[in-house]
Amino acid sequence: MNNYRINTNYAKALFLLATDRGQADRVAEDMRLVSRVAAENRELGVVFANPVIPFDKKVSIVEALFSSYVSVETMAFLRFVVRKNRSVSLRGIADAYVEMWRDARNIVFSDLVTHQPIDDTARRMVTEMVSSYTGKEVELHDRTDHKMLGGFKLEFDHKMYDARIRTKIRKLRIEFAKNDYESKL
Repeated sequence: MNNYRINTNYAKALFLLATDRGQADRVAEDMRLVSRVAAENRELGVVFANPVIPFDKKVSIVEALFSSYVSVETMAFLRFVVRKNRSVSLRGIADAYVEMWRDARNIVFSDLVTHQPIDDTARRMVTEMVSSYTGKEVELHDRTDHKMLGGFKLEFDHKMYDARIRTKIRKLRIEFAKNDYESKL
């Protein structure tokens, strides 16, 4: 069984349970927190991947990290995942849950990367453009990358619009390398 199936199966079970209890939105926020903590803490992944560390210790780590920030349903699920020896997949399960939640709410995640921070007008324009293209509500995440020369990169719904200056320069280099010019001499 590969990680994708593990992640989606556990996330689907949690999504069905949370939906039945009317807690899907709250659990989605909890899963975002779990995903963010797992992404930011490399040591946590090392601990969860270590088979020598007993389950009880891993459960106590999860409880110490999340018990005061997540709902009772989410905490019970996290304990269950750790006891089933799937703690390595916590981030993947959390991401899969959030994706299922977005699909159920007709929301598309959009990632915008620019050289400089954008203002509210530009944010609203990008949101409206993506919304009109997909027909869904947009959850826009914008960030800056100071290595970028200029322009922007927009990803949504498994598509990417690349308007970075670096990309345009690379395309020009390819065109000039063809050298279709024939000398008249």
